[in-house]
Amino acid sequence: MKREFSFPSKDGRTSIHAIEWIPEGEIKGVLQMCHGMVEYIDRYHDFATFLTEKGYYVVGHDHLGHGQSVVSDEEHGFFAETEGNAKVIADIHKLRCMTTEKYPDLPYFMLGHSMGSFLLRQYLGMYGNGLSGAVIMGTGAQPDVVLGAGKLLCRLIAAVKGWNYRSILINNMAFGGYNKRFSAEKSPVAWLSRNAENVAKYEKDPLCTFVFTLNAYYNMFCGISVMNRQEREGKIPKDLPLFLVAGADDPVGNFGKSVEKLYHLYLSRGIEDVRMKLYEKDRHEILNETDRDVVYQDILDWMEERVNES
Repeated sequence: MKREFSFPSKDGRTSIHAIEWIPEGEIKGVLQMCHGMVEYIDRYHDFATFLTEKGYYVVGHDHLGHGQSVVSDEEHGFFAETEGNAKVIADIHKLRCMTTEKYPDLPYFMLGHSMGSFLLRQYLGMYGNGLSGAVIMGTGAQPDVVLGAGKLLCRLIAAVKGWNYRSILINNMAFGGYNKRFSAEKSPVAWLSRNAENVAKYEKDPLCTFVFTLNAYYNMFCGISVMNRQEREGKIPKDLPLFLVAGADDPVGNFGKSVEKLYHLYLSRGIEDVRMKLYEKDRHEILNETDRDVVYQDILDWMEERVNES
């Protein structure tokens, strides 16, 4: 069963839109999902339904500035007036606390895709204790020097245009190179998927086609900077199982290279259970690729192993 609900955001003004997918029978475990930038949680409906049929309760929400978690359409791609990154993280934690109250004794997993993977990686360094595992999907790497330059440029443009301004320059810097390998294809977002049907659906969706504001870009850069520092310092609990999954042709992960580097970083920081799988020919949205059934099953199998161990 799919049910929509809401809860108050940490920003003090927004009602966060959320969805829960509830199994009909006995519940084995919980999966909380964090979606990526310029999308929304209902895009994960098929995957969530697959898991509910296997006995898992699935829940997720639209981050600030996304989907139905907006005060007005103009606020798509805007986090908060102050401390936007911290408030997005706080909303993730609020949903986890709410869900844990409902299912206190069940194994609790989290999954983050793309921007959601960066948020999740930051979250794990702060609140990773007590989780049964985390799936880090479609992730990548941004060096501190690049993040610093991005933050500086956002501040300079915002000083003239304001934080609600949608900068094509910043947007091109963030996404401009992703489609280079796929430039022979018609779509400017062909890098998302080799599944043409998925790409076409994405392009027609108004909730997937807005441009981030300077506010959201700045806060995202700040969050990744925090994440980088936490991971260097080994803040993620050593006993937390991690599953890194990505398309081998995903430019966000530098075609697997950044994912492999992260895998080895986690091992070097003493995390005991780290797995990685790259899906050949898949691009960024592996849950929507032509071989998504394989991806679904791999994530389920990984969760089942840890449920059976608990």
